[in-house]
Amino acid sequence: MEWISSFVDVILHLDQHLLVLVQNYGAWIYGILFLILFCETGLVVTPFLPGDSLLFVAGAIAGAGSMNVHLLVVLLLTAAVLGDSLNYAIGHYIGPKVFRFDDSWFFKKGYVERTHRFFERHGGKAIILARFVPIVRTYAPFVAGIGAMRYRHFLMFNVAGAVLWVALLAYAGFFFGNLPLVRNNLTVVILGIVVLSIMPAVVEFWRTKRAT
Repeated sequence: MEWISSFVDVILHLDQHLLVLVQNYGAWIYGILFLILFCETGLVVTPFLPGDSLLFVAGAIAGAGSMNVHLLVVLLLTAAVLGDSLNYAIGHYIGPKVFRFDDSWFFKKGYVERTHRFFERHGGKAIILARFVPIVRTYAPFVAGIGAMRYRHFLMFNVAGAVLWVALLAYAGFFFGNLPLVRNNLTVVILGIVVLSIMPAVVEFWRTKRAT
């Protein structure tokens, strides 16, 4: 399908697309990146949006002088915390009703069940670990809300995970993204980030298959 091809192109050439946005929208790029990360973490219907790669590439673009990296980190950290908080609130409000929803292209009960198992294995620290796992990152706060996890307890892990995730990847992009070896092979680096980020989910799926 054409939209899938376009989406893959955006992911693999995220640096080029972000540069175009910076050139076209100037300071508004901060708001655009804030909105993308907020939706990726805050809405269960948008787990497909870029997260890890977006942070790294945005940091690299900031390293080239197009953005202020510290302002970028603060804004994206805020987006990540607010996104998880919204997702928690939605899960807390909907509760068990979610399991009566039919599967669709944007909602999979299997994602919720997989994230629930992730919680059972790792407890509260799952909120922190989930930051580094696509899809699980989007569904973890939602499941925390469904499970009626105390919000003060959730918020502590939410903030800690956001700080680690945003700062680590954005500053990594800032300091290393413009090294010749990285800059000249940025598509490979982005693909590597995507592969590494989905590996925990692949391992979890493999373990589940072996156990059944």
